[in-house]
Amino acid sequence: MDGSADLRSRLRGIVAQRMETDPAHDLAHLDRVWVNAQAISDDQTNMLVLLAACYLHDLVNLPKDDPDRHLASRRSATDSEPILRDLGYNQDQTRAIQHAIEAHSFSANIAPNTDEARILRDADRLDALGAIGIARNFSVSGALGRSLYDPADPFAANRPLEDLKFSIDHWKVKLLSLPDGMLTETGRILAQNRAERMIRYLEDLSEEIGRPLPESWKNP
Repeated sequence: MDGSADLRSRLRGIVAQRMETDPAHDLAHLDRVWVNAQAISDDQTNMLVLLAACYLHDLVNLPKDDPDRHLASRRSATDSEPILRDLGYNQDQTRAIQHAIEAHSFSANIAPNTDEARILRDADRLDALGAIGIARNFSVSGALGRSLYDPADPFAANRPLEDLKFSIDHWKVKLLSLPDGMLTETGRILAQNRAERMIRYLEDLSEEIGRPLPESWKNP
């Protein structure tokens, strides 16, 4: 097995050739997930397993509105096998990496049952929060043709939330609740800090558009 620095370089080279043009799921996203994963990991973590899982978890990236979106992580796990074999991973390591990849996805609804799988899931979800989470959310919404917010009722005070139509609604539907679903203590702390940054952004937004931010958005 290669040293981790050389292995990371090889993994980056492999995925760079397969990544589609998607600013929210590009090579920089994989780099950030790896940084997050290292921040969350501890002495019990198999870092070689975690490294490969971080860089291969989005091998198959389907659009958010694709009906097969929930299958993307399983397909990524399947596609990772020949890559891992060529990199010198053994069968046990490959199975561990594939499980982490399968279980990281929100839509796949697969319970992570290893430390590496729990860390990858938290690390990936961290990238949906904070300043980078705001940027990614607006990038995805723009690609899907969604409005930033409902000008008549920006924070859904008197209407149902519609995150398939309004970008800001998705914050309340999903993003601001991510800290509560983190599986590691460090991940939970980091996620809460990032969610607080997003709430500060919403407070600035509410001031600029002249519409009050409901208290329920400040305490998701």
